[in-house]
Amino acid sequence: QLAEADPESAARIEPTDPQRIQRALEVLELTGKPLSEWHRHEIDTPFPYRVLKIIAAPADRAVLHQRIEQRFDAMLADGFEGEARTLRDREEFDPALPSMRAVGYRQVWAWLRGETDHATMVEGGKAATRQLAKRQMTWLRSEKNAIWLKQNGENAGQMLEPMLN
Repeated sequence: QLAEADPESAARIEPTDPQRIQRALEVLELTGKPLSEWHRHEIDTPFPYRVLKIIAAPADRAVLHQRIEQRFDAMLADGFEGEARTLRDREEFDPALPSMRAVGYRQVWAWLRGETDHATMVEGGKAATRQLAKRQMTWLRSEKNAIWLKQNGENAGQMLEPMLN
């Protein structure tokens, strides 16, 4: 279907990437313009502002892992399990949906189905989040002309405030 509607995008997107194929078809359906045309427009129209790329990241991977654990525990304490249960009980949500396969949801849904115990779900959610963070850091390292702010434990949000004010 994409090859017929937008051969340029179809040639660029791997046939094994259903999310990008679906997104290209959605763009066409919602805007009436193929994704390849939108991409050409982006290339032909220079961005009128100087882009400043600031990456705030922990200097120590152990700090990042500690924050991930604290954040996942806080999500659970704030009712994440109940939220996942509510979504599971609604007809329009299915574990196969991309949004329900997100880190955390996948592990909670497995626990709700009885496929794993609670402790395994918690550790699995934290491990999956660490893996996601590692992929994000790999991607961020490829950013050209980025300004890296290496953070230590407690000063995480404070480093950006002077720059933003």
